[in-house]
Amino acid sequence: MNKIRILYITQEIAPYTDFTEMAAYMRNLVLNANKKSFELRILMPKFGTINERRHKLHEVVRLSGMNIIIDNDDFPLIIKVASLPDSRVQVYFLDNDEFFKKRLPFSDEEGVAFKDNDNRMIFFCKGGMETVKKFGWPPDIIHVGGWMSSLVPLFIRNVYGNDPVYQHSKIIFTPFPSDLINDFSENFKKKVLINDMVPENIKDYIMDDNQISLDLGAAKNSDGLMFLKREGNEDVIEHCEKNNIPVYIHNEEDENYRGELDFYKSILEE
Repeated sequence: MNKIRILYITQEIAPYTDFTEMAAYMRNLVLNANKKSFELRILMPKFGTINERRHKLHEVVRLSGMNIIIDNDDFPLIIKVASLPDSRVQVYFLDNDEFFKKRLPFSDEEGVAFKDNDNRMIFFCKGGMETVKKFGWPPDIIHVGGWMSSLVPLFIRNVYGNDPVYQHSKIIFTPFPSDLINDFSENFKKKVLINDMVPENIKDYIMDDNQISLDLGAAKNSDGLMFLKREGNEDVIEHCEKNNIPVYIHNEEDENYRGELDFYKSILEE
């Protein structure tokens, strides 16, 4: 029997980041999945806070060199890799000097959100999709974590879904706690229309007040959602329950993450 392939596209995972409690959650989930019959790979942004020497990152030349187009501008994509400690799971870091070098994750030292966070998000999500195509590694499940990864379900549904690498992939989304205000400019709605997308494609991300909800948009385009806890996620969970989107909430007593691993299998059986 072939191993189930899970691709994690996440904005954080320990030990590389520790912005929120989700970093440890994602690491524990991956390590427990790795003990079972799963084949895993991880993509995350190469934030400037990540120490390359300490974590033994090195560039993957065969994967680097692509240009990611955002709003008619080209941005070079650099791929670096390391092995997640206590495992052989490969973590691929998406890097670009303009978006990530010497930068904190989402805001400056005064807590002001970076004005180009929308570009950084689009770059990471689109770059991740193109990188996995270059792998030639079709995932059974794509587990998306955090707002910075939240356009992946949209891009799968509207751009990459018919590609042989993605045509059988199921999508699971996990929101992360964030104080980011989604006040992206009106131009965001244009920039996010990659390839041949049209405004109708992003309707799930636009609320009644014309504001953007990345978490709800990602939820509406996913096959299931996984949460560390109910607290702080009530709106998204309520939407899922109303629309029969499968939900799993972590059981604190489940140290081996059996519930999450069973949830993966149940999504594949849907």
